[in-house]
Amino acid sequence: MTASIRQRHTFREVYLAHFDYVWTALRRLGVREPDAQDWAQKVFLSAYIRLGAFEDRAYLRNWLFRYCLNVADDYRRSVPTRREFAGETAALEPLPDASASAEEKEGEGRRRLSDAEAVLDKLPDRERLIFVLFELEEMSGGEIAELLGISVATVRARLKLAREHFLREAKRLSVHQLAWRKQALG
Repeated sequence: MTASIRQRHTFREVYLAHFDYVWTALRRLGVREPDAQDWAQKVFLSAYIRLGAFEDRAYLRNWLFRYCLNVADDYRRSVPTRREFAGETAALEPLPDASASAEEKEGEGRRRLSDAEAVLDKLPDRERLIFVLFELEEMSGGEIAELLGISVATVRARLKLAREHFLREAKRLSVHQLAWRKQALG
């Protein structure tokens, strides 16, 4: 018989090993950056309370992701979320060239992340969840179906819609930003 996770790992070890993952998962699920740390704490509090119920047959990250889903749902219900457009000056542009300074590359990376978050924020919650799990968390359709309690066919259908919606929003963002730049340049 295998030892429970509580016997094999201290909560501190689990927290330190998975905090970045939980924080990132929450951000991808729509928790705004200023709130992500507090809501990550809620994930770990919930996980700590139920740590004894963790079954070794499940992957710890998937188990934690389930708590992220619940906490992100609570966040959306309790916090007046604002579907904001990412900074007007951000753009979906080619990557900076190799001669760009480290600061320029870092700034470009932040702009790209902001753009991606702006597009994800435009997706309906069900589509966003499937998109994040498949494209960003790299889970299989079967894993997603099992995690969410839906069929693989439903996962495929929602993923198709999410990809279409994502591309449409990315194009809209790009066109909007190009128009804004032309106006700013006068």
